[in-house]
Amino acid sequence: MAMLKDKVAFITGAASGIGAGTARRFAQEGAHVVLADMQDDEGQKLQQELERAGHRATYVHCDVSDAPSVEAAISTAVDTYGRLDIVFANAGINGVWTPIDELQPDEWHRTLAINLTGTYLTVHYAVPHLKRAGGGSIIITSSVNGNRTFSTPGASAYSTSKAGQVAFMKMIALELGRHGIRVNAVCPGKIHTNIEQRTEQRDTDQIGIQVELPEGNPALHGGEGEPVDVADTCLFLASDLGRHVSGVDIYVDGGASLLR
Repeated sequence: MAMLKDKVAFITGAASGIGAGTARRFAQEGAHVVLADMQDDEGQKLQQELERAGHRATYVHCDVSDAPSVEAAISTAVDTYGRLDIVFANAGINGVWTPIDELQPDEWHRTLAINLTGTYLTVHYAVPHLKRAGGGSIIITSSVNGNRTFSTPGASAYSTSKAGQVAFMKMIALELGRHGIRVNAVCPGKIHTNIEQRTEQRDTDQIGIQVELPEGNPALHGGEGEPVDVADTCLFLASDLGRHVSGVDIYVDGGASLLR
């Protein structure tokens, strides 16, 4: 039997990378998926792909840093499917990586607005619907950066946002437990997506942080993974297999961050 049969899952950053991989995995397990993103062409193509495979999917344009946009996207999900069971707050950016004295205030604010405030807004507008459904699962995409590793040159804004997500997750896990809502975070390491292509790096060589492993990375698969590796972890957290798991940050990196 499908592990998420007839569950309704709302996924931000769903048009590519980890979000798209998780949307496919959830749909394979019977979930109705709402794909929220700002990449309209990619999101609509994924919706069509899932529908051709016999799954129910809806794409909705959503800017997670904008409260009315998030509220409208959540409302579309509930209006379309009648309920909400799973929320995957996955949308995020690497932002600008540069020395702290070169990082501009608007660059700092944009990274935190999308990664951290976007997580808050997604959860804020989703929780009333999860309560009405009698419970559910919230999953947040954080990172090894800011939680286990601090060796990425210039990633101060990014790492701060990712550490903040884990603290936020742990606070609301206790707050929402009495409502049957589980809250967890996945912390991916090096996953093969296109996010690095959208990362701006300036003068990071001046910072002087360099980690080299002369005999290669001894972690599982050399510390490199695919979106499906994160998606399967999310499936565990979203399904009844994770029914007694809440307030946990799970590192999906083959153990590579233990080296740092």
